[in-house]
Amino acid sequence: MQGILLIDKPREWTSFDVVNYVRKQVAAAEGKKPKNVKVGHTGTLDPLATGLLVLLVGKEYTRRATELSKLDKTYEVTMKLGEVSTTGDEEGVKTALSDVQPSRETIEAALQQLTGQVMQTPPAFSAMKINGQRAYKLAREGKTVELEARPVQIYRNTLTAYEYPYAWFTSEVGSGTYIRSLVEDLGKLLSTGAYMSDLRRTHVGAFDIADTYRVDATDLLKNLLLL
Repeated sequence: MQGILLIDKPREWTSFDVVNYVRKQVAAAEGKKPKNVKVGHTGTLDPLATGLLVLLVGKEYTRRATELSKLDKTYEVTMKLGEVSTTGDEEGVKTALSDVQPSRETIEAALQQLTGQVMQTPPAFSAMKINGQRAYKLAREGKTVELEARPVQIYRNTLTAYEYPYAWFTSEVGSGTYIRSLVEDLGKLLSTGAYMSDLRRTHVGAFDIADTYRVDATDLLKNLLLL
């Protein structure tokens, strides 16, 4: 069984949860043990995020993980102003920073300023490796995490709605861009602080959220794509 499976990842599932679930389904269909089945993905989504997760099923496709993980991505982002979070999202400890209510025009200008090639520091609670260990593991142990800024490509940020303290925008980005870091950088530009309160991925390259399936869909494996 080989192919690409487009899943709409549920909130509070990790990307590994989805991979593990599909691996067990493939193993059952092929009469194998799950450990003998190859299933991977082309880019992690945080547990609290939802949306398009591109799964690779079978050895021929998992070998293409590096190639397919470099695709551009589009996200629908909810940003909460006036507070910061230790994790950059809803999971962390929140601290009130400012009650200033920026105008819609000010937010749009900040979004525009953070487009093109920008320097971005990955969040401490990320899967980046430091001396062979995941940054989030070190951060959860209370250790200091120092990650270097690196260039990322942000093609377009479009404000879609604003009702203080929440702003909603769409972000089209290159591979390796962290939306949590983008939101934190916006909070700094606006002098209000901000964290990402919700995230939904809608596109990965040419793959579209409209073509995804729920993990509990009937006959899920019949929806494998061959490229």
